Amino acid sequence: MAYLAADVAIVAGLAAGAFALNQWWAWPLYWMAQGTMFWALFVVGHDCGHQSFSSSRHLNDLVGNITHASILVPYHGWRISHRTHHGNHGHVENDESWHPVTKSMYDNLEHWTKLGRLSFPWSLFAYPFYLWKRSPGKEGSHYDPNCDLFQPSERRMVLTSDAFMVGMLGVLAACTAKLGVAAMFNLYFVPYWVFVMWLDTVTYLHHHGPEDASMKMPWYRGEQWSYLRGGLTTLDRDYGIFNKIHHNIETHVVHHLFPQMPHYNLVEATEAAKKVMGPYYREPEKSSGPLPLHLIAPLKRSLTEDQFVADEGDIVYYQKEAEPAT
Repeated sequence: MAYLAADVAIVAGLAAGAFALNQWWAWPLYWMAQGTMFWALFVVGHDCGHQSFSSSRHLNDLVGNITHASILVPYHGWRISHRTHHGNHGHVENDESWHPVTKSMYDNLEHWTKLGRLSFPWSLFAYPFYLWKRSPGKEGSHYDPNCDLFQPSERRMVLTSDAFMVGMLGVLAACTAKLGVAAMFNLYFVPYWVFVMWLDTVTYLHHHGPEDASMKMPWYRGEQWSYLRGGLTTLDRDYGIFNKIHHNIETHVVHHLFPQMPHYNLVEATEAAKKVMGPYYREPEKSSGPLPLHLIAPLKRSLTEDQFVADEGDIVYYQKEAEPAT
C-alpha cells in the first residue's frame, strides 16, 4: 500500500507543480516524468491483477480498477488476457500479447497493421489499439464481455471495469471543461502517450530482442511447449534509474515463473534463482548510465528483423521478409 500511496502523491505533486509553473520549458520534463509515473501506476495495478498487492482479492480488484481506469486501461479485461499470456507464454498460437505472427498470416496483413505492429517507432503506440482489437489473428476486444478471452462467469467483472473506464472519461471531460483543452493536453494526454510508449517498450523487450544480436529466442508449439520452457524464453532488462520507479518490473524471468510473488521480492528471488537456472538465465546488460539507452539498439533491431515465424514446426524462430530483388 505504501508504494501506491507514494505513486499517487508523486503524480498529484507533479501535476500541481507543472500547472502552477506553466512554463514552456517545464512541460516536456513534466510529460516524461508523469508518463513514467503513469507506468508505475500500471505496475501497481498489474500486481493487483496477479493478487500480489494484498491478501484480499476484493481490495486487489478495487485498487486495480481505480489505478488502471485512471490511465485508461480496463482492469479486468486486461487482467484476464494477461492471465492468458502467463498461462501460455512462449507459445506461438496461444500466447496473448506480442506473440509472433506466422508467415501466411504476415503475408495477408494490411499495410497499416504491419506498420503499427512490426515497425519502429510506431509499434510503441500500439497498446490502446491492442486493447480495442487485440493482436493480429485474435478476435474481439478487451471491453467486450462476449469476447472469447472471457468465461461467461467473468462477464460482470468486464462490465465493471468498463464502468470504471466510463467514469474516468467523465472525469477527464469535466477537467477539460474546467481547465481547458490546452491544460489537459499538457497535464494528461501527452503523459498518457508517454506511458503507452513505456508499456509497449517494456513488455516487448521482455519477450524479444536479446542484447546479443546473434541470439535467437525460441517459440514453441505442441509437445515442445511447457510452462517452464515458455517462462525461460522471457528476458530480464536493466532500466537504470527507472528500476525502482517502476517497481522492479525488469525482473521478468522470475515473475513469469512465480507470477504471484510481490514485486519487492523479485530482485532477491532473481539472485537466488540464477544459481538454479544456470545457463538458462540470460544476464541482462547493465545500463552504463542513469538512462537505459543501451536498449534502443535491440528494440529497434528486433522490431525491424523479427517479423514472422514458420507456419509449421514445434520449435521456431523469428524470420525477416526477404528484400525484393533490384
